[in-house]
Amino acid sequence: MDPFVALCVWLILLLALLCLDPAKDSGISFALWIPVIWMTIVASRLPSIWLNYTAGYTAGTMAQALEDGNLLDRTISIVLILLAVGILTSRSFQWGDFLRRNIALIALIFFGLLSVLWSDFPLVAFKRWFRDLAMYFMIPVVLCDPHPLEAVRTLLRRVSYMLLPLSLLLIKYYPAIGTHYTVWGGRECTGVATSKNGLGVLCLVSGLFFFWDTLTRWSARKEWRTRKIIAVNLAFLAMTLRLLYLAQSATSNSCFVIGCAVILIVQGGIGKRHPVFLRVLLPLSFLVYAILAYSFNLNSQLAPMVGRNSDLTNRTFMWSVLLDMHTNPLFGVGYQCFFLGDHLQLFWQRFGGKVTEAHNGYLGVYLNLGLIGLFVLIAFLVGSYRTILKRLKPFSSFASLSLAIWTVVLFYNVTEEAMKLHLIWVTFLLVAINVPVRDEQRIPDLAKFDNLGAVTKFTRLPQETGVAQLRRSSIVGKQNHVLRRD
Repeated sequence: MDPFVALCVWLILLLALLCLDPAKDSGISFALWIPVIWMTIVASRLPSIWLNYTAGYTAGTMAQALEDGNLLDRTISIVLILLAVGILTSRSFQWGDFLRRNIALIALIFFGLLSVLWSDFPLVAFKRWFRDLAMYFMIPVVLCDPHPLEAVRTLLRRVSYMLLPLSLLLIKYYPAIGTHYTVWGGRECTGVATSKNGLGVLCLVSGLFFFWDTLTRWSARKEWRTRKIIAVNLAFLAMTLRLLYLAQSATSNSCFVIGCAVILIVQGGIGKRHPVFLRVLLPLSFLVYAILAYSFNLNSQLAPMVGRNSDLTNRTFMWSVLLDMHTNPLFGVGYQCFFLGDHLQLFWQRFGGKVTEAHNGYLGVYLNLGLIGLFVLIAFLVGSYRTILKRLKPFSSFASLSLAIWTVVLFYNVTEEAMKLHLIWVTFLLVAINVPVRDEQRIPDLAKFDNLGAVTKFTRLPQETGVAQLRRSSIVGKQNHVLRRD
């Protein structure tokens, strides 16, 4: 097929799917398209790259390009932030409650801003902090929708609908865009992303969503609409698995298996019969893994099982080089500023590769924000785990996805750096942020997430949050099909 014809076919099928999607909910606000556009950019490439603004960058100018940024990208980011602020203002978003309910996250954000003061590149640090600030406006736009859980589902669906088929198309018909060559792995499939790891994380998030959505709808598969939704889910799940194979991202492949296992455990009998055991299992599993990996060199034994060498593709040597480059242990070098200037040049000389990240999320936070930033991050992870656990009993369906993503974030950041403007981190914020809503707001369609097989009405507790704090008021009858909104 001619590449241009294939591109036109993709566009026509995309528009048809968005219009005729069996999972489409007419109650979702049109404003959700703002987070969809923003998240599509995060999951693929910056507008400047799509428009080839960065063509011609060489190794000698790459460091300078990292410092300068791009005017087009900043302009689009500012416009999207302003639109998000306007949406939240029109919905009378309770900023005070939002700050109180997310103290650890707010502390992390403002410590990043404070680090601009001691950074060697204060202007660059502020630009990057302001760019990442968009996350904390876009996520509330999704979660303060009148139907937040359907908004989360719709957001992940629309992003997947656009990017997964386009990735396959670019790899097959536009290899100059969808693939590239590296000194480490030779030819790599990147699809809409800028690297194979970027494509892998897109598949990881999409795959976990479609797996979870199919599993939660399976009991109602006799209903015609649900059957069509499951068929679409399975088609995109197959597409995801194909792209995961092409991307050859060992971290994403491993985390996909871990995430699916968590969903099955929470949805299955073990999660229902032993909730206390489940609460301890996930953090304990990661703690045991971390001890074995760093004290007994477990990673070198596990790496060959996922097709990687024992030094994790030079990561262990990279980490030792980074730790030897003395930085301020308490405060770090400033927000996202380690891989700039002298630090970057010295690291490239010692490591011998054009790498611009630590390939470890915890190490990356330590280098940029020091032990204080790392401590605040851990406090946020612990607090978000407690928030997610509150959903376990009444909403184990949604809690299963939340716990899977929480677990994946912990493991993914062992060999990749995702605790920044990154698709994994953005998806994590969707399930971790505590967002207040107006007292009079009702979400009757949340009952569809009740896995007890009963139609349940819910009432909002005064000053409670949109997703985490709901209570059961009465059971009005048993249903085998998925509820529609009142």
